[in-house]
Amino acid sequence: MNRQEEKTKVIYNGKIVTEHEGVIESGTIAWKGERIEYIGPTQAYSGHRIAHGTPQESIDAQGGWVLPGFIDVHVHGGNGHDFMEAAPEAYDVITRYHAQHGTTGMLATTVTAPRDALTRVIRAADAYRRADPAYAELLGVHLEGPFISSSWSGAQDPRHIVPPQQDWLEDWVGEYPDIIRMLTLAPELDGAMALIAWLSERGIVAACGHTDADYDCIREAVGQGLRHAVHTFNAMKGLHHREPGTVGAVLSDDRISAEIIADGYHVHPACIRMLSKLKGADQLILITDAIPAAGLSDGEYNIAGLDVIVKDSVSRLKDGGNLAGCTLTMIEAFRFMVREAGLGVEQVSRCASGNPARLLGVEERMGSLSTGKLANILLVTPELELKRVWVHGRPVWEEEDCTKG
Repeated sequence: MNRQEEKTKVIYNGKIVTEHEGVIESGTIAWKGERIEYIGPTQAYSGHRIAHGTPQESIDAQGGWVLPGFIDVHVHGGNGHDFMEAAPEAYDVITRYHAQHGTTGMLATTVTAPRDALTRVIRAADAYRRADPAYAELLGVHLEGPFISSSWSGAQDPRHIVPPQQDWLEDWVGEYPDIIRMLTLAPELDGAMALIAWLSERGIVAACGHTDADYDCIREAVGQGLRHAVHTFNAMKGLHHREPGTVGAVLSDDRISAEIIADGYHVHPACIRMLSKLKGADQLILITDAIPAAGLSDGEYNIAGLDVIVKDSVSRLKDGGNLAGCTLTMIEAFRFMVREAGLGVEQVSRCASGNPARLLGVEERMGSLSTGKLANILLVTPELELKRVWVHGRPVWEEEDCTKG
């Protein structure tokens, strides 16, 4: 079927979450190809359809939610595979698995590793993103380390921690421009402030994480261009009433956006509610921090050279018991934010889609539902169960597919 004969896809009778118009009750969204053509009340759509005169495929949302696809800026892998494998076959598995749980865009997130291993990931991700997305779209790379604090290594391999190396970034950006979208580092390390300024000048998100930085250090880093905090509360200097630490700076500085792992283990719901109030509607970002064990059964795994035990879906290092990433999916995190943290669906949608899109500078084409944007769309039941997923207007998952491969 050529583009002229292509049918318009329509979802009607849904509660459509939009960025500027709030929730459209009993709404319709229509797209042809990869772009959204119409969003509005269902009763007003008939005139649009007559004017455009195209055949259509219609889906009754049955009062469910129509959401923009989720964007996960911190995800290491899933369904048995890791982005560190630097192989297109592994990337297909990861992007397919997370697309089945509502993620339509993601950053391939690394771990602390030797330079050559990181180079392989950057090269592989750069090649992979050039193809049209078969599943979730790979938007770039998030380098989590290796320029982090050995005091807060968490589940990162301390053997590969090194001081900030700006020449590494210069080489990577020179050879693979626009693929590195975020770098997590400890701002207190020698050379970190200069690197933060360098990243900021090039539009790469500088993020604090795995850090022992005090309050004043984080404030200084913000002045150099620090914009973001990874897995807030975890693997960073905590809050004390006489020394606010990294956490205190993140909570109190409106210039810093904050990730949150909403699984009930990494952060208590009360702290999530506090964080959402302090960061407001636009500076809280939902992530999974998913590891290759996501989607697999409980058991023992080796992840990036470290032994991990997953029990009751919670992953911890075998040696020491530190939490080691997550087996979370974005739709599970979304439900937790609504059901356990008490946030509204519209607000959580911003955390899962609009806010990460703005952080990465891709909000003009994704992250919210509006005419002209990419048709990255989720159909969710009133009970927040995922039913269908579209990426660039193409169906990539339906509920009955969940038992396949």
